[in-house]
Amino acid sequence: MKTYNVTVNGVTYSVVVEEVGAGAVASAPVAAPTAPVAPKAAPAVPAAVPAAPAAPTAGCVLKSPLPGTILDIFVNAGDTVKAGQHLILLEAMKMENNIDADRDGVVKEIRVRRSDSVMEGDVLLVIE
Repeated sequence: MKTYNVTVNGVTYSVVVEEVGAGAVASAPVAAPTAPVAPKAAPAVPAAVPAAPAAPTAGCVLKSPLPGTILDIFVNAGDTVKAGQHLILLEAMKMENNIDADRDGVVKEIRVRRSDSVMEGDVLLVIE
């Protein structure tokens, strides 16, 4: 039999393990808490830093659905677009993906350029 001290969620247990030969079935290990241990002091929590205000956008933002590279941009700021119109061509996972307008409107701002790398959720453009 061997005894091990194991700490789980700040509580130390003394665990006894029996060694058995081949083909034998061991009984369930016995675990009992050891003497209480004084809890460690919690680390100091820094004061919350207020988040930077987001850039004001009056329109609908079009975000990248997955990480990739911008291959082409089919519109310019000020262009009128229709729902379903191809706006951006994004290469992701060796596939070309059309990013389409989800509603009618006017392109207010384009936040990416050709060959930019984008992550999932990055804002590509704003439609008013």
